[in-house]
Amino acid sequence: MITLCGMTLSNYYNKVKMVLLEKGVPFTEELVRTGSKDEAVLAATPLGKVPFIRVDGRTLCESQVIVDYLEARFPQPPLLPADPLAAAKVRELIAFIELHLELVARELYTQAFFGGTVSEGTKERVRKRLTRHIEGFKRLAKFSPYVAGDTFSLADCAAWPSLPLVGLATKAVLGEDLLAAAGVDWKTYARLVGGRPSAAKVAADRKIDQAAQTAKAAPA
Repeated sequence: MITLCGMTLSNYYNKVKMVLLEKGVPFTEELVRTGSKDEAVLAATPLGKVPFIRVDGRTLCESQVIVDYLEARFPQPPLLPADPLAAAKVRELIAFIELHLELVARELYTQAFFGGTVSEGTKERVRKRLTRHIEGFKRLAKFSPYVAGDTFSLADCAAWPSLPLVGLATKAVLGEDLLAAAGVDWKTYARLVGGRPSAAKVAADRKIDQAAQTAKAAPA
C-alpha cells in the first residue's frame, strides 16, 4: 500500500494524488505540513517539502520523481505516450509549467492567498518574467483539448492544479490575470479536466480542508 504524505492545499500533492486516482492505485493519505522539522519527515524529504510517498518500507520525494515511478510501476492506464520522444515532450511541458510559470508566480502567493504583502519590485519582476514565460508556454501547450494534445496525460495532472494558481495570483496582486491576458483560456481547460472523477475528488478534498483551515483561523 502506498501512503501519500503532504496536504491537499499543495498543488504538487494534488498532482500526485490525481495520478494515483487516474490509475486506480490503492493508497492512504497522511497529513504532513510543508516545512516540518520532524526528523522522520526530513529523513523522507530532506528539505521538508511535500509531497512524498511511503512505499514498500521506503520513501520517495519530489512530485515528478514520484509520478514517473508510478507510471513505471503501474503502466495502465498510461499517462505518457509510448514513444520516448513524445513522452519526453510531455515531461518538457510539465517542467515548463512548474519551473517557469508556477514557481515564478509563487512569489505572489503571500499577498494573493495568505494576507501578506509583496514589494513593488517583486511585482514588477514577476510580471516581466511571467509575461515572457507565458509566451514560451503558448508555444508548447496544445489545449486540444488537453494541455499536451488530444489525450489526458501526466501534463494535465501538473497543469490542472497549477495554472489556476498562476491566473488567480496575478489577478489578485498585479490586477491582471496574465494567462488570460495572453490568450490562455485556462478556465475552460480547468472546467474540462475538473469534470474527471480524479479531479473532482481532489477538488472536493481540498475544499473540505480549506473550510477546516478557515474555521480554525476564525476568532473564537
